[in-house]
Amino acid sequence: MEIQELVSYYLYEDTKRVEVSFRLTTDSEDEIRNDVINLDESKEFGYELIQESTDFFNFDDDDFDDDDFDDDDDSDFQTIDEDILLSFLNEYYIVYTEKLPKVELI
Repeated sequence: MEIQELVSYYLYEDTKRVEVSFRLTTDSEDEIRNDVINLDESKEFGYELIQESTDFFNFDDDDFDDDDFDDDDDSDFQTIDEDILLSFLNEYYIVYTEKLPKVELI
């Protein structure tokens, strides 16, 4: 059992959870698995899924007019490294086979 494709994921920053959709190597193209996992569980496996980033766009300052943006919000946004997420999920479902979501037809 191995995850063949990470179809989608969404980070719920407020509840510290990640929603994932994926296919196993045994699943067909018409099948998908969905789950919501607490981010604390990834830390128990030694994975740090969330990465803070301020470099969402890599543009020169000359490309934009300063009036186009509100500089009051300098907050960082959070991203997830897909390779790390995939590694965590494969390990997670090997250890917790009973938590592997059932396949759904799409």
